[in-house]
Amino acid sequence: MKLSIIIVNYNVRHYLCQCLDSVRRSAEGLDVETWVVDNASTDDSVAMVRLLFPEVHVIENQDNVGFARANNQAIKASTSELVLLLNPDTFIAEDTLTHCIRFFEEHQQAGAIGIHMVNRDGTFARESRRGLPTPSTAFYKVIGLSRLFPRSPRFARYHMGHLPEFADGRIDAISGAFMMLRREALEQVGLLDETFFMYGEDIDLSYRIGQGGWECWYTPALMLHYKGESTQQTSFRYVYNFYNAMLIFFRKNFAKRYWFAWLFVELAVLTMGILSLLRKWLHRSLRFLKHITGISKLQKRKAPYIEKLLFIGSEEAWVALRPICDRANIQASRINTIEEKTEDATYICFEVTPTGRPYYQILWQLMANARTKHRSGIGTFNLQTKTLILPNDIYT
Repeated sequence: MKLSIIIVNYNVRHYLCQCLDSVRRSAEGLDVETWVVDNASTDDSVAMVRLLFPEVHVIENQDNVGFARANNQAIKASTSELVLLLNPDTFIAEDTLTHCIRFFEEHQQAGAIGIHMVNRDGTFARESRRGLPTPSTAFYKVIGLSRLFPRSPRFARYHMGHLPEFADGRIDAISGAFMMLRREALEQVGLLDETFFMYGEDIDLSYRIGQGGWECWYTPALMLHYKGESTQQTSFRYVYNFYNAMLIFFRKNFAKRYWFAWLFVELAVLTMGILSLLRKWLHRSLRFLKHITGISKLQKRKAPYIEKLLFIGSEEAWVALRPICDRANIQASRINTIEEKTEDATYICFEVTPTGRPYYQILWQLMANARTKHRSGIGTFNLQTKTLILPNDIYT
């Protein structure tokens, strides 16, 4: 077996279905197997996988054992040359797997690679390339120097902003949203550290791969990442897990070397966690207030607000999508290409299982739109399940 794809799922059935659709298409003609490790979901995720994707191997946990441990379960059960850790709230382009497999064949010292991730509004996801969170790198990010000098090799190392977006490049750390690994490297440096329940385990593994003499690379293959739909980013638990993971990583790998900075790092991470939580709560409160204010103004004008969706897909899918949009009070129109006028669109939605219409062409076009400031939320529609997925909502 050439490649084992491992997806850890927890209560994101619709996103998982979309992800597996893209994996099935990208894996066509390749020696690939797919594993889903379910962490005690209550939304019938496992039943959906067994019904719609019978070729997928399922590990059904009775408890939520965390991201690292769940991935390790499938890694141990598989025997492939390469392993891909993939988030369920993603989908990959048709040529992504082929591109990455070829990359490993051409770069024998590559132990792990990450790819070009696209945000829900078509912009480039900066976490596609990351530096190690050393005290200096974290300090530059905390005080804002990385934002002031986004292309600096020194000050912007947290997201490695000095590297070109559309070229291969050596990086320090890879995002666990898409992390393809050489099994030989894994056997040498060890699997994911299960001390990390969620977050941080990808950076820790990347660091150990580098310490073991292997290389971490970024390559511009494409993937859309809804980023965080498998977690509740505004919850205290999310903030705690994220920033606690940073502390675990520092204590494990840098505490002895940077003993003089440990107090600063601990205080900085704690402060960042508190500020992050407050910022998220404030953002939600402001959105709510703007929503209330907007509704009252619109009611005075007697012009109800309607979101605008532009759809790319088959006639059959368009017929199925229209009543869903009507129920959601979304004004939907069908277009043939992204080149058509899309500046005023709230969402640009495309069918995730179209015949003969490549995902990667649509994603590149959406990214080009985002670069000209014509950003729209990216949506998908699955005709098989009749599910419309938008950045903040799911409709059936």
